[in-house]
Amino acid sequence: MSWILTAADLPDLARGATLLGTGGGGDPYIGQMLVQQVLGNGGITILDPDELADDMFVIPTAQMGAPTVMVEKIPAGTEPLAALRTLEAHLGRTAEATMPIECGGVNSMIPLIVAAESGLPVVDADGMGRAFPELSMETFAVYGVQGSPLALAGERGEHVIIDTGSDNRQMESFARAITIRLGGVGHIAEYAMTGADVRRTAIPRTLSMALALGRAIRIAREQHRSPFAALADTLSTTLYSHVRELHVGKVVDVERRTTEGFARGKALIEATDGSGDPVVIAFQNENLTAYRGEELLAIVPDLICVVDHETAEPITTEGLRYGQRVRVLGISTPDLMRTPEALDTFGPSAFGLTETFVPVETLAGRPV
Repeated sequence: MSWILTAADLPDLARGATLLGTGGGGDPYIGQMLVQQVLGNGGITILDPDELADDMFVIPTAQMGAPTVMVEKIPAGTEPLAALRTLEAHLGRTAEATMPIECGGVNSMIPLIVAAESGLPVVDADGMGRAFPELSMETFAVYGVQGSPLALAGERGEHVIIDTGSDNRQMESFARAITIRLGGVGHIAEYAMTGADVRRTAIPRTLSMALALGRAIRIAREQHRSPFAALADTLSTTLYSHVRELHVGKVVDVERRTTEGFARGKALIEATDGSGDPVVIAFQNENLTAYRGEELLAIVPDLICVVDHETAEPITTEGLRYGQRVRVLGISTPDLMRTPEALDTFGPSAFGLTETFVPVETLAGRPV
């Protein structure tokens, strides 16, 4: 069923989206402020994917670039709609809705900015089911939707069309190069598709799930209950039903660098009691692997989430700091993201890792 999202929902949505972003997806607070600025006291219609007409025309919108850059280079706020209008003009067809390409961090907010400025509805679904660093890493692409043509807009009115046909990896490469020249952040419209394509290729209801997660964590804290139990209870009836506590400890080192349009690095987290090997989390915008010594705890595409050890407030890769007391959670991804075709696109090998994917629920870690 369709529903209306208001400004009062944005803090909870941002919190839940940051958790699902598994460390990446961009700074949700900045995105939240941009949406509030244009939304005011109005509302945004959120469409359930099952209710879309087969021929409805949907253009997803997003931000791309290294999340570390956005902390210092805040968007003007006009770029996402400019990208959408540029793609509409190129295709000669008007969008009837927009949609996130990923459900993490700021990229759950970008389509809301477009909706608030244009009056378009937003589809309650996305193409990653979390956040991934590359535009080609989409369930849309896995199941046959072409990313090109892509429209990219900059903060000073720049806009460009990229069309690489069915080669989504080349599309990513060209768009990344232009984004770097724009200062590290660009806004895009891509993967134009029909309502029938959305139902076939997207991860459904991730916006409403992010909102429910953020709300559950907040209410549990207000009622002095465990936010971790609330988180697990909320996910138990979704496509993300397995939640594991992988580690509890203190961040003792963060290695982070921005290179080739990505934030890459690793974080070292010692156990609270000082026992055993520390956990090492490697990331490329998003968290990719978690190891304790030689023991694999979780691996992409499953979610590896670093959260405050008491409040369950999610922490992004650019927000990791020495001394933070944290819990590391592993969350299972939907079956649609674990097929051989999906793992070829955004599994371990897509990141140059030699490990084989193993579901988090079969690895170490205790249920939350």
